[in-house]
Amino acid sequence: MTDHAQVAPNPIVLQRADPHVLRHDGQYYFTGSYPAYDRIVLRRAERLEDLQAAEEVTVWTRHASGPQSHLIWAPEIHRVDDAWYIYYAAAPNDHGTVDAPSENETFNHRVFVLECTAADPLTGEWVERGQVDTGWESFALDATTFVHGGHQYLVWAQEDLEVYGHSNLYIARMANPWTLATPAVELTRPEFDWETKGFWVNEGPSVLIRGGRVFLTYSGAATGIDYAMGVLTADADTDLLDPASWTKSVEPVFVSDPSVGQYGPGHNSFTETPDGETVLVYHARTYTEIVGDPLWDPNRQARAQRLPFDADGNPVWGTPVPDTRPTPTTTEVLPPSGLAHDLEEAAL
Repeated sequence: MTDHAQVAPNPIVLQRADPHVLRHDGQYYFTGSYPAYDRIVLRRAERLEDLQAAEEVTVWTRHASGPQSHLIWAPEIHRVDDAWYIYYAAAPNDHGTVDAPSENETFNHRVFVLECTAADPLTGEWVERGQVDTGWESFALDATTFVHGGHQYLVWAQEDLEVYGHSNLYIARMANPWTLATPAVELTRPEFDWETKGFWVNEGPSVLIRGGRVFLTYSGAATGIDYAMGVLTADADTDLLDPASWTKSVEPVFVSDPSVGQYGPGHNSFTETPDGETVLVYHARTYTEIVGDPLWDPNRQARAQRLPFDADGNPVWGTPVPDTRPTPTTTEVLPPSGLAHDLEEAAL
């Protein structure tokens, strides 16, 4: 992808996987998986390039025990009906279950919701609205939400014990931001070669509505070099709860690019520039050799680039842009304050 895709110095935030950016009232709100997986953090800035230096505020921490005591993953912040909501996954322990039908263990996460009715989500009180009842109990994570046609929808990843693999993607309409109004409908399961490398995974959904169509991106495969993004597409005026309304890409649309040192791009979200251009936000690593358990390697950095569209309104996904900021080489979880400046000084 050419230099016109550059929208801010990358990475936009260091050591934050599963990045989610919401633009609201001229401000960018950022959250993502904290490397210790023990809290939910927010930061805010007027420009994407200022997010790394922005103050990071912890708005929620894991419980001492119980279903929200371990592995706090992939928070997303959304604005629905004049309130703020954070959707996240949490588990009662830090290991998987051997009851899964696949050869590899899955974890024990469920989807939970926080609500804040204050004007400022960084200083306001966050209230737990509890677990989202998706209709059955199994590994569930990566919930995202969108409002379309006057209805709120939830899309998430969950394991079906009757289906080989770790997670499929489901959609449902919501009665309120923490309660489903309709049964879950499966939209996609891992089936193509690119989705089943290492792990059989469809996860990390995100929704973009543009030009009369709904683009639902997701990520597949294990989280190393094979991790990549796919897309489902539907006409915006069709029944989004009907799987027949959606067309799935056979090939991935956004993949590793060794020529610029970007590996495993995925778990994306969408935001926009001040003048309304679509921005693709995602995480990636700059190396492929990981020492120890990849789960605890903190160096999936949050990145952003413009997403152009062709004359027919189709996204031109391109490939990850190269870094223009130094990135950590240590596997230590580094403090956010002054980190970008320290790295830049060290690189001189």
